[in-house]
Amino acid sequence: MSKEYWAHVDINRVPYIHTELPGPKSVEYHTRAAKLMKGYSSQVRLFPVAFESGYGCVLTDVDGNRYIDFSSGIFVTGLGHCHPKISEAVAAQAKKLMNCHDFTTEIKMKLLEKLAATTMGDLNGIQLYDSGTTAVEAALRCARAVTGKFEFMSFWRDFHGKTMGAVSCAGVDATQGMRAPGFFLSPRPNCYRCPFRMKHPECGCYCADFLEQKIKQETTGRLAGIILEPVQGWGGSVIPPPEFIPKLRKLCDKLGCMLIADEVLTCMGRTGKMFAMQHWDTIPDIMTLGKGFGNGFPVTAMCVSDKYKEAIEKISASSSYGGNPMACAAALASIEVIEEENLCERSAYLGEILLKRMQKIKEAHPLVGDVRGIGCLLAIELVKNRETKEEYVEAGQMVYREAFKRGLAWVPSGHILRLSPQFIMEDDVAMKGMDIIEEAIDVTEKTLGVF
Repeated sequence: MSKEYWAHVDINRVPYIHTELPGPKSVEYHTRAAKLMKGYSSQVRLFPVAFESGYGCVLTDVDGNRYIDFSSGIFVTGLGHCHPKISEAVAAQAKKLMNCHDFTTEIKMKLLEKLAATTMGDLNGIQLYDSGTTAVEAALRCARAVTGKFEFMSFWRDFHGKTMGAVSCAGVDATQGMRAPGFFLSPRPNCYRCPFRMKHPECGCYCADFLEQKIKQETTGRLAGIILEPVQGWGGSVIPPPEFIPKLRKLCDKLGCMLIADEVLTCMGRTGKMFAMQHWDTIPDIMTLGKGFGNGFPVTAMCVSDKYKEAIEKISASSSYGGNPMACAAALASIEVIEEENLCERSAYLGEILLKRMQKIKEAHPLVGDVRGIGCLLAIELVKNRETKEEYVEAGQMVYREAFKRGLAWVPSGHILRLSPQFIMEDDVAMKGMDIIEEAIDVTEKTLGVF
């Protein structure tokens, strides 16, 4: 990338760590906040640093320590922290009009037209929200309105949000209580940990074939939709085999139900394309967007096929904050930045060089059982033994902390370490981040006696 690029980083200045981590101000601020705020993410519980600012692919904490950011605010700021065009667009609207419920504004009109021109196929029925889970809930209600049916099928270890319907589609947290009636889970292909213990070349994507039988045997035949993450995020950047998603499309057509692609995490260049479903040339009936949609500003969307979009009128779809002028400005500017700076292509390229480096790390370190990725959505899976593939959660936590101490901000998920760097990150910065990860893995292997 050009050295004149707005977010160019002097590789000699990052990371910069000059205090023990977390630093004294971080400890003070977090201690005071944690007396009141409960329910922190595992990221924060494992490494409670307090951040002050971000620019490009660099985060700075309240003690002045600088970190390379491999988290993107958990898959959000793929275009870099405080991108000038996006920040200025939000600021201009904040000075002009911050909220007018769901009345039309000029900036909303422009966003709707731009988004409709950007999505695949005829996904032109749009409603705007302020959180991913709200968009998912709207998608579920819309599928019910279209089909007149009420049941849903989703997949193991997919994540769709934290409200009742969204949680019922996931089953990732038993503490949430019972799943709502009419929600069913099916195995999802994970070729490293096949749920049917098949070898990938043999299976023919059995998960898709099994799904049809599961629907027949377990549901009442009133299936409104099948919902999935095209690529798993929380589950560890698990990429389905090429035939899986096209098979789901055919199955939904056969059963007369909606195919819902939850692209809250995978949209806006994260996988190397604007939308992950483009990797399989498959158009869903309903698609949800979020995270990178506003590059940090809370804005999400539900997009529905033209032939079904009138159903949106039946579900009380509006919200207090969805589509406010600041959110629309952030989303419109984000789409424009992706196009103007060719950031889908950049994400794909960066993912390729990172994955090659991760494969070399795997070859050198027995702690690493698997590496995988698509675009800037990548993961390193740690195991106690490569033959048994036993999950090594303690090692995952240790590698995460060791890398963070060395100036890399990133994302843990038990024994799986997730990488979601900004697409604007330069090659040398990305490779320095990988150096830190490999050093953290090496320290962890020596500490835990993994050879």
